Amino acid sequence: MTKSTFGRVSRRQFIKTSAAAGGAVALSPLFAPYVRAQDNVIKLGYVSPQTGPLAAFAEADEFILGQFREWAKNGLDLGGTNYAIEVVVKDSQSNPNRAAEVAKELIVDDEIDLMLVASTPETTNPVSTQCEIEEVPCISTMAPWQPWFIGRQGNPGDPASWAPFKHTFHYFWGLEDVIAVFTNMWNQLETNKVIGALFPNDGDGNAWGDPNVGFPPVLAAQKFTLVDPGRYQNLTDDFSAQITAFQNANAEIVTGVVLPPDFTTFWTQANQKGFKPKAVSVGKCILFPVALEALGKTGNNLSSEVWWSPTHPYKSSLNGMSAGELAAGFTAATGRQWTQPIGFIHSLFEFAVDTLKRAADPTDPAAIVDSISKADLQTIIGPIKFGQENVPPFARANLSKTPLVGGQWKLKDDGKYDIIVVDNQTATDIPVAGKMEPIA
Repeated sequence: MTKSTFGRVSRRQFIKTSAAAGGAVALSPLFAPYVRAQDNVIKLGYVSPQTGPLAAFAEADEFILGQFREWAKNGLDLGGTNYAIEVVVKDSQSNPNRAAEVAKELIVDDEIDLMLVASTPETTNPVSTQCEIEEVPCISTMAPWQPWFIGRQGNPGDPASWAPFKHTFHYFWGLEDVIAVFTNMWNQLETNKVIGALFPNDGDGNAWGDPNVGFPPVLAAQKFTLVDPGRYQNLTDDFSAQITAFQNANAEIVTGVVLPPDFTTFWTQANQKGFKPKAVSVGKCILFPVALEALGKTGNNLSSEVWWSPTHPYKSSLNGMSAGELAAGFTAATGRQWTQPIGFIHSLFEFAVDTLKRAADPTDPAAIVDSISKADLQTIIGPIKFGQENVPPFARANLSKTPLVGGQWKLKDDGKYDIIVVDNQTATDIPVAGKMEPIA
């Protein structure tokens, strides 16, 4: 049997085919769980939002993929056998429905061995869910863990019903971490502690604004007042209602989790209406230099979470490069400034290689899942290990948390922006380069 004749046939595919043929066939061990030709090729699927409003998250994809393919060009020795490593890439187009569709294509048509997915719940969740349904190993990152884990439960509103996943795993920080980072930065300033909230009607916005596990209870405990005008629809062109509510409450801080084009709209309108808060700390939208450049001089001293930077004290398990060297390599190859996803996309392939190396059988889904669950890897974004006490017990089997610090954007003389770490109380091994300053 060769792959060109039969490929890999999963148990569920075989059942479907047999049923379509009009007969039930008893399954022999041949079909449990895959029939796979000994073609010595391992396929990695990779999904990210390469186009659409989330495309900035995938800006480093081409660079990292090129780097990895060069690294893997001679194959990978696994258990004494050399396997060619193929990466099949799909664009979610920043659309959850499209993300699910391409995940299905990778699983059914491309017959991948391991799925990798990155960048916000709109991409990670539908891909991870498809993998869970199809029993395909999946590693995801670059989405806060609450919308990834809780948002995918059958009943997100009932904690008693939450259950671990069997095939999907995630590493990133959580809302508790970004709340700590933001409040640490705000507490460096003299403010009235009144905060305007920009929470959209999507996975991130609903999680950040959740009255039980989101920002509201933590901010209330720290004596902050949260002004939440309610959920707005992504890609809106009018933030007048939000700005008016913030002005009426004399909000001196703004926070939220906003698409890049939406924040550009909000901040432009806020400046036009004379709304001048002392601090604006928002997730998702101002993670990238290109987003700040779109704001001109008004982007100075905006602040955000920092998940990775050239000053992070970590190295790649693939090639030994430091965070600084990887960032410099991106700039040399592309002529563009470093961007936070560089480190995390690189780490996905570090994790994939480590998983395959440790798997008892790198072609067997169950062996790959077992290997993922036992990860204990130092990567360019920090350590990855499941089952840690810094994760709630209900999510511990599927989640590894990564370090997070706070940063502020500074306008340079050449008109470019750079983000510097201004608070590291949540990850003291990452160096601070300055103090939080109010928006002028």
